[in-house]
Amino acid sequence: MAELYWPELEEIGKKKLEIPEKEHRQQPDAPIVVTDITLPQIIKEYPLVAIDCWAEWCGPCHMIAPVIEELARDYSGKIVFGKLNTDENRMSADKYDIMGIPTLLVFKKGKLVDQVIGAMPRQELEPKIIKHL
Repeated sequence: MAELYWPELEEIGKKKLEIPEKEHRQQPDAPIVVTDITLPQIIKEYPLVAIDCWAEWCGPCHMIAPVIEELARDYSGKIVFGKLNTDENRMSADKYDIMGIPTLLVFKKGKLVDQVIGAMPRQELEPKIIKHL
């Protein structure tokens, strides 16, 4: 009787192997730490990424941090949020011409599509990000 079910199990196993690894990976529901080294992979891996460029000494950056955390939770599975410390990651800050912080870089399918500069309340920031969904 086990022989009758073997072809079915083999077929299921083949289909499981065909599913790309990305579909298995759960998207984060909190901002992830991004560095000069990890940024290229992150923007390539996820369809829509918003990177919060900040620094420890920046008061407005700390004011917007809870908003970024809320958005990461609320848009989990749709938008991946990251945090890039510009003092520790100068290459990325220079590459994207970040002159003031906080700056939010929005990448869609690996391409920079928007740059939002300055701290603002959620009701102002959210539409600027979700328009890219």
